Amino acid sequence: MTITQPDLSVFETVESEVRSYCRGWPTVFDRALGSRMYDEDGHEYLDFFAGAGSLNYGHNNAVLKRALIDYLERDGVTHGLDMSTTAKRRFLETFQNLVLRPRDLPYKVMFPGPTGTNAVESALKLARKVKGRESIVSFTNAFHGMSLGSLAVTGNAFKRAGAGIPLVHGTPMPFDNYFDGTVEDFLWFERLLEDQGSGLNKPAAVIVETVQGEGGINVARTEWLRALSELCERQDMLLIVDDIQMGCGRTGAFFSFEEAGITPDIVTVSKSISGYGLPMALTLFKPELDVWEPGEHNGTFRGNNPAFVTATATLEAYWADGSAMEKQTRARGEQVEQHMIAITEENLADVKEYRGRGLVWGLEFHDKDRAGKVAGRAFELGLLIETSGPESEVVKLLPALTITPDELDEGMKTLARAVRETA
Repeated sequence: MTITQPDLSVFETVESEVRSYCRGWPTVFDRALGSRMYDEDGHEYLDFFAGAGSLNYGHNNAVLKRALIDYLERDGVTHGLDMSTTAKRRFLETFQNLVLRPRDLPYKVMFPGPTGTNAVESALKLARKVKGRESIVSFTNAFHGMSLGSLAVTGNAFKRAGAGIPLVHGTPMPFDNYFDGTVEDFLWFERLLEDQGSGLNKPAAVIVETVQGEGGINVARTEWLRALSELCERQDMLLIVDDIQMGCGRTGAFFSFEEAGITPDIVTVSKSISGYGLPMALTLFKPELDVWEPGEHNGTFRGNNPAFVTATATLEAYWADGSAMEKQTRARGEQVEQHMIAITEENLADVKEYRGRGLVWGLEFHDKDRAGKVAGRAFELGLLIETSGPESEVVKLLPALTITPDELDEGMKTLARAVRETA
């Protein structure tokens, strides 16, 4: 694919240096549909990024777009703080009927603000309020957001350093397989909890991702998650599952923790809950934890009614028929894995490991700089992929759940070519 030099001058002169994704994809995008994006010169790109997981159902999904346009054309409420609206009522009823009740989940629903870090901040605040303790335990290589409370439970040193102040009241523990299976699960954690001389303040809660996306596609085993849930119950700590990137069907089931058969005390949801890429977040928690005073946690943009509309349409279109979406995602995941096996076999000396669940996959190389080179070459070949991990050493695949088998094959063949041509 021949790419002409786009006019990036206004971005370079006016926009902050903090911009990042655009540096890896130096073009100006103009439109998008399904799993395809197009730049202003008409070049086509297959999207294996999906808005960092915010577009599980693709770009400009026709069903969701129609619902949104109809709502706007009838002058439906756009901004509503936490006022009761018809759009919010319909979302809550649909979410309860299609997501919570079929899974026997008793959760109350809180709208903490528009983003994932808003959901995490409210979850941490609620856990501390319920338990009357300050400390929160997180895990190595975790990522939970960019605001101060979320950064305090995030592992990445580069992101933490951006806070500019000490990040306190968070304690990291080893994530699953951190010691390559040589140390018994939670041996260190539980010993610290039980030792009166350990210096570990009793935590209010533990926050965990079932698959660490930004941390390098580190997949927790179901038995590890179950053991963590049991540990939290024994030690009187709340379990918070951050399902912001891995929820909404990314790993197969609607919630990523379902496979482990656990019921977290608190769950954070964002990214693809609106279905259309509109900002929206939820904090879910067991009813007995609903100790908030009215207005104790609020925000101007927590009532994004257009997002309620597309979220409702998403649930009705993709989650009303039980397990169909889950089965499709798992089948697509098996398709990706077969390609990953072939790439690994072709590049045995270079590939360290591939790993994933559902439609989130990572490919790690022995050479930590290789992932960035692969992503760069993939862009030149018309495929959008990002990197993850503490040193950006993992190629991260996050295609839309609605991607077709042919598109998936096309993207994986392009990835294989990018790996081959960066050797």
